[in-house]
Amino acid sequence: MDSLLKHHILPVLGSRRMDSFDHKVVDRFIQTMERNGAGLATQANAYDKLKAILLDAHRLGIFGENPLEGVKPPQYDPERAVIPSVAQLQGIRTAGGDAFRLIVDLMSGCGMRNGEAAAVNVNNIVAEDVYRITEQVNQTTRQYGRLKHRKASEYRDVPLPARIKETIEWYADKHGTVDGYLLRHPVDPAKTFPYYYLSNQWQRIKRAGEVDIPEGMVMYGCRHFFASNCLSNRIPITDVAEWMGHTSIDVTFKIYRHLMPGSIGKAARLLGRFLRISAQPVM
Repeated sequence: MDSLLKHHILPVLGSRRMDSFDHKVVDRFIQTMERNGAGLATQANAYDKLKAILLDAHRLGIFGENPLEGVKPPQYDPERAVIPSVAQLQGIRTAGGDAFRLIVDLMSGCGMRNGEAAAVNVNNIVAEDVYRITEQVNQTTRQYGRLKHRKASEYRDVPLPARIKETIEWYADKHGTVDGYLLRHPVDPAKTFPYYYLSNQWQRIKRAGEVDIPEGMVMYGCRHFFASNCLSNRIPITDVAEWMGHTSIDVTFKIYRHLMPGSIGKAARLLGRFLRISAQPVM
């Protein structure tokens, strides 16, 4: 909330009187975030916070009309979720260094965010097939911090496929750990793993052009692969939402609805079959 206020809401709206808001002001606020290059997730979060404030003000009678009426909220464009194939992912994971391979495996196999993968700890393997995500490397403070959308003491358990567990153990055997942490600063082990190391290596791999990377794919596509793999194997979207740490199933559905194209058709066939049966004349 502090970050959204400081970087997005207050610079644009901080000096505006509450009773001067209308749908045009809110529309311009969304457009400003787009122009400033804010990601769609950030846009949606900032809009949700502003929406909550304005709806409270509307209920208190500050506005005669709802200032959100007719406003189109920021929408996630499914086409932006570029997902690599299994073959492409295999090429990507082996194109960089050991740390890069570990992070790609954690994102694509466990659904971790970049910062969560950077905080991987062998002590968080709580069962043969379960990893407990308890923290992430905060990009701003460069320290270990609470998970996104969670309180400091909260965590989430995610599936730990055998191959991902093998990668963790391989990396720990080869490079060792610091208090259980596998990834630390390559120059100063007293510091956390730097975010720029991952992004720099990703850019070098793309520039080299030696690996088949889908057009428009970003590093986050490895996490999208996890969701795609789950949903295509008929794992309930409620479980996928929980494992990915989304605030609600609505977020998961908006992002990955296009990965379930057969669900409506399947429902239509099942319902049609029942209707045909129920239409049979009673003898």
